[in-house]
Amino acid sequence: MACTLEATGNYRILRRLVPRRAGPKSPGDRVGLIIDVETTGLDTSRTEVLEIAAIKFGYTDDRITSVIDTFQAFQQPSTPIEPAITALTGITDAMVEGHHIDTVALERFVSNANIVIAHNAAFDRKVAERHWPLFANCHWACSATGIDWKALGLGSARLAYLLAEFGLFHDAHRALDDCHAVLEILARTIPGLETSGLEVLLNRARRPQHRIWAIDAPFALKGLLKQRGYRWNDGADGRPRSWYVDADAEATDAELNYLRREIFQREDADIVVRTITSLDRFSIRT
Repeated sequence: MACTLEATGNYRILRRLVPRRAGPKSPGDRVGLIIDVETTGLDTSRTEVLEIAAIKFGYTDDRITSVIDTFQAFQQPSTPIEPAITALTGITDAMVEGHHIDTVALERFVSNANIVIAHNAAFDRKVAERHWPLFANCHWACSATGIDWKALGLGSARLAYLLAEFGLFHDAHRALDDCHAVLEILARTIPGLETSGLEVLLNRARRPQHRIWAIDAPFALKGLLKQRGYRWNDGADGRPRSWYVDADAEATDAELNYLRREIFQREDADIVVRTITSLDRFSIRT
């Protein structure tokens, strides 16, 4: 029936994502980790972890070669879960009651990972580092922002949308299901390219960036900075109270020239620049 509908050209059929089976890692392959955390809120400095899930996989420079193992654990928070969080994650107080994430088991699972991937690494890394400091020493990549999905002809980086582009659907917002979804989109060849999502992501993660701080930029020009992609940091986390942007190495000089010419209007303006690599990208330290 599904094939008949698709053959008309008037229908697209979505098939449920079937997780890839675990198997042994090939000798010489590196080890990657896809993680997802479900939490009690969005404030990375205070939120509590309700669930963490991870998939360990083998990979080469251009493809995923195996699924090695999975990890999943619940944790009971200090206060009852808010209804809005339950509606979003599907996690109830009954599901987490009496549960605690085994730090030793998690550290053992993570210990040999060459890279950690999350679909919102700017959130997941900060939460993971605060609860388990071992994550601060890992290389990280973001499957949502580390691939320019829109430039590749895909209208959104949302996980459900990307899966649908591959003709799949899954039980969204459950941690392990989301990990399987990320694994699948990275394992597949990107439409219009001859490379996998993983290869594109790894190439991006290996390139350093520069974080450029427009400290003391004129207030009246904040609209220009925002329009150019700068973000505001309020200084509460110990970083400068300033607008900032992350620029690829080859674009850094042009960005500095823009700031000196259009924002500070001084060629000798002293602008703070910090190099960011996959070791500190998305970290609470940056």
